[in-house]
Amino acid sequence: MFFIDTATGRVSTHRQLIEAGVAKHDDPPPRPWLRVQGPGDASTMWYAVLRKRERGVYIGTLTIRHGDHHASLIERGWEEVAIEEIAAPG
Repeated sequence: MFFIDTATGRVSTHRQLIEAGVAKHDDPPPRPWLRVQGPGDASTMWYAVLRKRERGVYIGTLTIRHGDHHASLIERGWEEVAIEEIAAPG
């Protein structure tokens, strides 16, 4: 599972947030972290993590890489998060 910090746009996996002490194994991380919509078992091999700033907060989504939906989101101003940027804070 991927989470986005709605204040900064940083994206992390649930595992990364657990290892950083931000989340617990059985619980989602506290706000401002919000789960990115998409399959819970998504891999960055097949899926791209996208973010967009809307009304002062960041939102995120997952989409299959290089598909029509991916291209449509990019055209509408969504930004793809580079794999190396997906990390816990700190």
